[in-house]
Amino acid sequence: MHDLYNFVSGPLVWVAFAVFFFGCLYRLIRMLALVNQKEKFIFSYMSFKYSLRSILHWSIPFATENMRQHPVMTIVTFAFHFCLIITPLFLLAHVILWDEAWHFSWGHLPEGLTDIMTLVVVFGCFFFLIRRLRLPEVQFVTSASDYIILGIVAAPFITGFLAYHQWFNYPFFMILHIISGEIMLITIPFTRLAHMVLAPFTRAYMGSEFGGVRHARDW
Repeated sequence: MHDLYNFVSGPLVWVAFAVFFFGCLYRLIRMLALVNQKEKFIFSYMSFKYSLRSILHWSIPFATENMRQHPVMTIVTFAFHFCLIITPLFLLAHVILWDEAWHFSWGHLPEGLTDIMTLVVVFGCFFFLIRRLRLPEVQFVTSASDYIILGIVAAPFITGFLAYHQWFNYPFFMILHIISGEIMLITIPFTRLAHMVLAPFTRAYMGSEFGGVRHARDW
């Protein structure tokens, strides 16, 4: 078990980050290459002003008509994404590990708060699962991979929660937590999770088209 822990917390971490970084870079380069090949005219009206306006507006809860029409979905979505990103970055254990590896650290959130934020992410995954199972319009665009992705996202937070509280078999769940986190990193560039990287570019395109071409708002 000790050798397995050293492997998943050492070489496998490097592999996961390398795949994540170069995979995201590949997706960005491929996206730009396809635009240049098939819709080069898009570059002619891309606007920093309208791109930034759209990105900022869609980053504010209830700022758009669609958000106001679906208040529960808006609250869960914003809380989910906020906790999904902030919790791993400012979790005390993660900050300590980063400091031990690179002698560089930053502030951390109280452990009680990150506990709650972890549960918010798990609840969010459960909410999105029920939504996919119950709403016909969501079922129609749902495939098996969407359920797998929800599991991939939930797994690091569930196993991390169990490992932190040392419930059941601590060494097992600690290793499972690390592996599930690495799986999530590796799958981000090659699944719908890539929207974490590509969404700002999509929003920039929409904002530029609506603002610079149609002279209208995209919200």
